[in-house]
Amino acid sequence: MSPAGTAAFEPGSLVKGRGREWVVLPSSDDAFVVVRPLNGDDALTALLFRDEVEPADFPPPSTESAQIGDHASASLLRTAMRVGFTSTAGPFRSLGSISVQPRQYQFVPLLLALRMETVRLLIADDVGIGKTVEAALIAKELLERGEVDRMTVLCSPALAEQWQAELRDKFGIEAELVLPSTVRRLERPIRTDQSVFREYPYTIVSTDFIKSEQRRAQFLNHCPDLVIVDEAHTCVSASGAGQRQRRFELLQKVAAKQDRHLILVTATPHSGKQDAFRDLLGLLKPELADVVEHELGTRKGRELLARHFVQRRRRDIRHFLDQDTPFPKDREVRDQKYEMSPAYAEFSADVLAYARETVADPSGTGVQQRVRWWSALALLRSVASSPAAAAATLRTRSAALCANSVAEADALARESVYDTDSEATEGVDAVPGADADSEILPPAAARRLQELAERAEKLTGVEHDTKLKALIKTVKGLLADGYDPIVFCRYIPTARYVADELRKALKKGCAVEAVTGELPPAEREARVAQLTSAEGRHVLVATDCLSEGVNLQEHFRAVVHYDLAWNPTRHEQREGRVDRFGQRAERVRAVTLYGVDNGIDGIVLDVLIKKHRTIAEQTGVAVPVPASSESVLQALAEGLLLRGQQAQLELDLGVTEARRALDRDWELLSERESKRITKFAHSGMDLTSVEEELKRLAPAAYDELGRPSDIAAFVERALAEMGVQVRADDEKLTVSPQVLPPGVRSALGVPDDVRKDLVFRRDLPAGPREHVLIRTDPAVRALARYVLETALDPRPEVRPAAKRCGVTRTAKVSTRTVLLLVRYRFLLTLPGVDGPRTVVVEDARLRGYRSGAQGREWLDDAEVAALLAATPDANVLPELVQRQAQRAVAEIDEVRGDLDELGVALAEELRQAHYDIRKSAEARVRGLKLVPHDRADVLGVYVYLPLGGAQ
Repeated sequence: MSPAGTAAFEPGSLVKGRGREWVVLPSSDDAFVVVRPLNGDDALTALLFRDEVEPADFPPPSTESAQIGDHASASLLRTAMRVGFTSTAGPFRSLGSISVQPRQYQFVPLLLALRMETVRLLIADDVGIGKTVEAALIAKELLERGEVDRMTVLCSPALAEQWQAELRDKFGIEAELVLPSTVRRLERPIRTDQSVFREYPYTIVSTDFIKSEQRRAQFLNHCPDLVIVDEAHTCVSASGAGQRQRRFELLQKVAAKQDRHLILVTATPHSGKQDAFRDLLGLLKPELADVVEHELGTRKGRELLARHFVQRRRRDIRHFLDQDTPFPKDREVRDQKYEMSPAYAEFSADVLAYARETVADPSGTGVQQRVRWWSALALLRSVASSPAAAAATLRTRSAALCANSVAEADALARESVYDTDSEATEGVDAVPGADADSEILPPAAARRLQELAERAEKLTGVEHDTKLKALIKTVKGLLADGYDPIVFCRYIPTARYVADELRKALKKGCAVEAVTGELPPAEREARVAQLTSAEGRHVLVATDCLSEGVNLQEHFRAVVHYDLAWNPTRHEQREGRVDRFGQRAERVRAVTLYGVDNGIDGIVLDVLIKKHRTIAEQTGVAVPVPASSESVLQALAEGLLLRGQQAQLELDLGVTEARRALDRDWELLSERESKRITKFAHSGMDLTSVEEELKRLAPAAYDELGRPSDIAAFVERALAEMGVQVRADDEKLTVSPQVLPPGVRSALGVPDDVRKDLVFRRDLPAGPREHVLIRTDPAVRALARYVLETALDPRPEVRPAAKRCGVTRTAKVSTRTVLLLVRYRFLLTLPGVDGPRTVVVEDARLRGYRSGAQGREWLDDAEVAALLAATPDANVLPELVQRQAQRAVAEIDEVRGDLDELGVALAEELRQAHYDIRKSAEARVRGLKLVPHDRADVLGVYVYLPLGGAQ
């Protein structure tokens, strides 16, 4: 240890203050010393006055018999050390401070990102693979390295709270929500000439909130140096109209700053349109747009694109390197037909007659005629949805009335009526409106609409609504089989109506809740949480405000499509809420209700939905519906609304020809998409080199103390040493919280009044409020820190579970061998946007030696790894245990010089690893340093004796 004085308080030094030992951090100054506890918990970083701090030496292990453990208790300290520390010395700075264990395939986007000077990346992995984790992992790494200091996530308001929770709970990033409901609170404490985008370093912003000129200009003036765009496909539109075009213009300006990091996230990168895919990639680098346009078939073009684009399907990552990722093995799909009741069929026929009359009316301007067309078609969709939606539509004014041209009327209505946009935007579930113009509507027509609305209201309930009756039977069957379902509806009135009727039908023992776009996102999340916390079974009725980006797999195993979407991608998004990583069931179900006699559902099901399924089954790729699907929908609409105006044969031929054209386009697109995914899934890369790079650069994901089996053994042993009974099976460890010692309960954050068992799953996925036996799980890490702190405490108040000293007799050695658990501290200087930044980092290594012919021989890594697997083969007399422990502890001073040399070599090894991951971006290498502290800490001393004698 450095002598007393100022030098003793240099970064990395050990000091004592307020009754405990600390590590000095670089941010100390003349007045205060910034310190961190020896257990590595950054959350307990403290500010101490210099006069209350004194230099300290790390004490050697005690050789008192009570402090010497057996093989099992001694091994606990090794794992606790590796798991509990967050400030690791490896080049992936984020891995020690996150609360999620990324799957091995999720490191690939991070490796791609860190090879760039400026990160420009499109992550287009399949639904449910974990794109949020991949993007957030890159963000956390850039922040930890000091390469960015501010970040923004642009997303829909429906996903804002989810992003906030993911960043906070898994990555320790406290981001503010910038939404219409929060912006006034955020602006209140800052001056009028300041911006929330500047004052708050981490923000999650509704893309539509900043589409106004004033907000957009403010955002662009203070745009952070890292921007993540979720559901990025909703921000490109080649034709350029309306909301999408405004978003695209915003992103073009964001991307124009070439040194800004930009991560685009989407499961549907082109939505069936090559030009949209081109525009999306062009945001990253303009030359990528040229690759898509002209060079996609060349090796040079593919290699350029592969550096900025990663897209994997489940088949690519189910088995990646040596890790399996569980997904549901099967998705059972069933189509359930129903026929309208006589009363409802008569009502539907009268609505259709009214709709035909309105579209045949030649009066009014071209815009008014076009509005009547879309209103009539929307009305027919509402009637097919539910009597509640029909009544609401009949009483609602058409949104397209505000159009100033035919083209604008088409743009306003097409996406909502045809579902051509797969995005579940806010307001998508509102009823479309059928009233052409209430101000100029003739009195007779107004009365007719009113009468139809009143008739619709009288048709509610199972007596006349056979669709509802079919749903109740379907839901009861799913619940009986153990499948809690989500029922997806097209319109808000339908969802409310269905939820009310299901409550009546299911009665006690099953909770039912409706979540629609009329609720703010936070309330949607609260309702889902309230529903799933209820005892018994539960049914969620939702509109498409929950069909994209929302994780519901922990609580639900089935999806019911109460209303057919006219875009199969919407169906895939709905089913993706339950069929995704994290779903514990091996099998999920999807049921589609369709009417055989309403003139709409049968054709949509056969032409669009079933075709989509067939292509997905044949190619393994969920290919977005081509733009030519609109011709089928147009022909269908004409067949419904213009019947009698033209020959029926001609209309049938129109649908048939449009269907043939769609089939051709879809099959060509699926072939091209399948090839594209093969090229850019990064499944074709040399996985051996990837594995080697991950092992070298991200040892926390691979090291011998980080495997789930080792973590499980650690948790079970640690609790057993504390006298806690653990119930273990093939899937989990279960612990009763009542028997936990007070200190452990406090460390794990378990309230005294909690009676529910603690559950540790052996692998993901885990259920609500369950833990996982991985090193980044908060409960596992808290237990490791508790074990480490009690072991290092020279005067522990309780009997430590882990021991710093141990003696074992084993057949694995032929001569006395000693393993030392050594903690090295380093000063790591990293280049950053605001200049170099120095931090104290740590690394724990096992060093071993034995007596040889030439004196003391140091073990290589393979010999140390083999010795870790050694088990006791014979008992050791207590007197010999203490004598061997005393001898080994006395030898620490003799090997100090060797340990320091090994520390210097380790520092160079780690520095090279930092350099290697940065070498493709030379500017980020200048100023990189990694210097070892002058003394290593010997945390544990473990002696292995051969069977032949005492040695």
